[in-house]
Amino acid sequence: MAATGSKSVLFVCLGNICRSPIAEAVFRKMATDSGVVDKWVIDSGATSDWNTGSSPDTRGLACLRNHGIETSHRARQVTKDDFMNFEYILCMDESNLSDLNKKAKSVKNSTAKIELLGSYDPQNQRIIKDPYYVSIQLNCFPWLSFRTKSHVLMCFIFKISEY
Repeated sequence: MAATGSKSVLFVCLGNICRSPIAEAVFRKMATDSGVVDKWVIDSGATSDWNTGSSPDTRGLACLRNHGIETSHRARQVTKDDFMNFEYILCMDESNLSDLNKKAKSVKNSTAKIELLGSYDPQNQRIIKDPYYVSIQLNCFPWLSFRTKSHVLMCFIFKISEY
């Protein structure tokens, strides 16, 4: 659970090896560079259990490294505790959103705000498509790096800082 005075965010995609670990790593880097990482609990997870324990996709890791970002994340499935321990659960597409909302209904004390990460995009690109079967560099990292760094994650940070 997030410490008093801190915020918490869990990024979620289907397998937790492409989109969500990239979002987690980019967000962690932004929070570190901004000097506020100690005020955040940041993690990522999957709606499925297909890749539990796996490192992020090698193409995603290469993209992160090319942008000076490292991660040691291992894939994990979202748990019932996550719905009580994270203030925000930000997912990548409507399938993730549907799966998370179903799981949240089975958690008696669910307090997490479950949303699409793209809902914070001022350009209204709400869906971050799964790049697993195509080029991560073409479909995922540019969105999560350039757009997210400059718009979406900053919009998220500013919006929740108002509370």
